[in-house]
Order: sequence, then C-alpha cells, then structure tokens
Amino acid sequence: MWTRFKTAIILVMIVGVALFASDTPYLILPLLGFGVCIAAYEWTKLMPTWRQPRLYVLGIFLTTMLTLGLPSLWPKAAILWPIWWVAAAVIWLMALTWVTKYPVVTGWYGKRLALLGVVILSAAITAMFYLWQHSPWWLLYVFVLVWCADSGAYFVGRKLGKRKLSPRVSPNKSMEGLAGGLVTGLVVVLLISVFKLHLSGLTLLAFTLLSAMTILVSVLGDLFESMLKRQAGVKDSGNILPGHGGILDRIDSLLAAVPIFALGFWGLQQMGILVLP
Repeated sequence: MWTRFKTAIILVMIVGVALFASDTPYLILPLLGFGVCIAAYEWTKLMPTWRQPRLYVLGIFLTTMLTLGLPSLWPKAAILWPIWWVAAAVIWLMALTWVTKYPVVTGWYGKRLALLGVVILSAAITAMFYLWQHSPWWLLYVFVLVWCADSGAYFVGRKLGKRKLSPRVSPNKSMEGLAGGLVTGLVVVLLISVFKLHLSGLTLLAFTLLSAMTILVSVLGDLFESMLKRQAGVKDSGNILPGHGGILDRIDSLLAAVPIFALGFWGLQQMGILVLP
C-alpha cells in the first residue's frame, strides 16, 4: 500500500508540473510522447505475438507526434484531431459489443489490434493536448471527473454491489457501483458547472450530458483493457509503476474518456453552445 501511495504522489507531481508549470508545450509534449511510447509497448504485450514491438512503438510515436505538430505548420490540419476522435468513438462503440459478448465472441483478438492501438492511443494523446491548449484546467477536469467516478464506483460497489456488471470480464464491478460512480461524477459536474463555470440552461444541460457520457465511456475503457489482459493471459500490462502495474493499467479509463470528452467539447464550441472566454 505504501508503495502504491508513493508512486501515486510522484505521478501527481510530474503531471501537475507538466500541466501548469509553463504555458509553452515544452513540458507537456515530452510527457505525452514518453507516455504514448510506454503505452504502445505495453499494448504489444496484450496482442498476439508481435515480432517487432520497437517498430510498432516507433510507428505510434511518429504518428502521434506528426498529428500533434501538423496544425502548427498547416492550420487546416487541425481537423485531423476530431477525425481521430470520431474514429476512436467508433472503436469504443464496437468495444461495447465485444465486452458484452466476451468470451463467446473473440474475433476481435488478432492483427487488427495493431490498428486499434494506433487509433486509440493517438486519439487519446491528441485529445489531451487539445484540452491542455485551451486550458490545463480542462484536462484536469476530465482527470478528476474520471477519478471521482471511479472512486465512487469502488466504494458503492464494495458496500452495495450485488448485480455483476460484466462478470466474465471484471467480476468485481457491479451495476450498483456503476450507478454510484455516475452519481458521484455528476455531483462533481454540477458543482463545477454551477459554481465555477456559471453554466445555465441549454449549456448546462449539454455539458452535463457530455460529462455523463464521458463517465460511462471511462468504465468501458477499463473493461476493455481487462478483457484484453484476460485474453492475453496477463495480470498487468506492465510493471513500470511500482504497486500500480503498467501505464495502460493507470490510464485505461482515460484512453476512452478523453477523446469522447474532447469530441463533445469541440462539437459544442462549433455549435456555439459552449462559448469560451
């Protein structure tokens, strides 16, 4: 437990410095680049035998960095980011079917996971950078939203959980825990929306629905990685984080949540529903 606590404190410090210490991307980009490399390497361990993991990691790193950097050279290329997020949304929609039908249906487990990894990881990293560009607080908002919902789900599920959410994928998760996590997250949403952002009317409704969707998708991200680990026969995606396992084990919920929130955030701005100062 002490090891987990120390690791968590160090992670919070590193992320906090990268998010808030500078308005320039010279701290956040190296962190995102390092994170996507480690996550890509761990992804190869969850796939069927992959002979060239380093080449795969390099491919995802270059794809992600190129996608992040293109808009600075050609502003119109910024449309690539929402395209990544839409592609990720399609994958998570398919993942919902895979999780509900596991282990009866496992046709998704094969070489296609290489392409899925590229889209999922690149979409998540570009979404994080997009939100950070608007304000580090927006990215922190998604982190806090997912963490609070996860904590609420854990405590409610532990006390009241009876009906299993997905027993063949993650036996410890329950429907009661899901409801508890959603309620906990929505309390955070309403507190921030009303007292910090001063939202009201249609804007408040749209922002609340987007945040609720983000919470639900974060659960799917957790379940999807659990399913991958079960299929691959591994307990953790890695061991780089003492007491926590791998990078993917810590960010599985965020991989799904951040692109969905970023896509909705971008869409609300395009429609003029959410107007930023």
